[in-house]
Amino acid sequence: MSSLVLDETFDLRSTYFLIAGIAGVNPELGTTGSVLFARFEVQVALQYEFDVRDIGSNFSTGYIPYGVKVPGEYPKAIYGTEVFEVNDALRSIAIDFAKTAVLNDSSDAQAYRANYVSTAATHGPSIVACDGATSDVYYSGPTLAEAFGNFTSLITNGTGKYCSTAQEDSAILESLLRATKANLVDFSRIIVMRTAANFDRPPPGISAYDHFFYKNAGGFLPSLANLYLAGIPIINGIVKEWESVFAKGIKPTNYIGDIFGSIGGIPDFGPYPYFGEA
Repeated sequence: MSSLVLDETFDLRSTYFLIAGIAGVNPELGTTGSVLFARFEVQVALQYEFDVRDIGSNFSTGYIPYGVKVPGEYPKAIYGTEVFEVNDALRSIAIDFAKTAVLNDSSDAQAYRANYVSTAATHGPSIVACDGATSDVYYSGPTLAEAFGNFTSLITNGTGKYCSTAQEDSAILESLLRATKANLVDFSRIIVMRTAANFDRPPPGISAYDHFFYKNAGGFLPSLANLYLAGIPIINGIVKEWESVFAKGIKPTNYIGDIFGSIGGIPDFGPYPYFGEA
């Protein structure tokens, strides 16, 4: 991404970026095949880490935010890539475009999701507004999922809804944020879309190990198909309404950027204005 935005061959200042890929999904908010649109992307593993078996029975997780000594306290040591927020008004438009799609599903996905209890998990694929967790570790299971869900809520001051699990989005957004500071792109023109290939935790009666390695959630092929099926209406909508709507940009109704306010504005999450004006 950095190579692309720094290449003088391209003028990307009015370009819309659709960040798209497959993900895991929180069964409390979605199901396999669903299309998930994020406002927040949280780097959930950017914390101290202990093996939960070594930290003591008073702790439900081995993850503790930087600069503090217990889970649930806001981190006091901040790197700057913990959380990014994108344009919610643009997200709403993208969701409306995506809702025109007829989403793909599979009999395997239908059979496996029937093992879950929550309504969100057992229904068929849908379009969902919820938020993303990024990590270089491919994790699975209720202990980590609950811990990262709690961290998502904590770092966004209770606004973020932990839903999709992925790897790349925080890195991509940091690259685009730096490019925005250099007046090479426009951070308000970013859409983050993931499709759910699997669940981030098992259903009742199945171990996290068996769920991850031996069970077929049936969501991989539908998730690939739905990237295209939901993505094409967004692209077509932007192109069709370019002159009347999108050329001038979609004005954000929320703060956009990182925890430091690096591209202006005051974050609606984090310890700001502890850091002073960015």
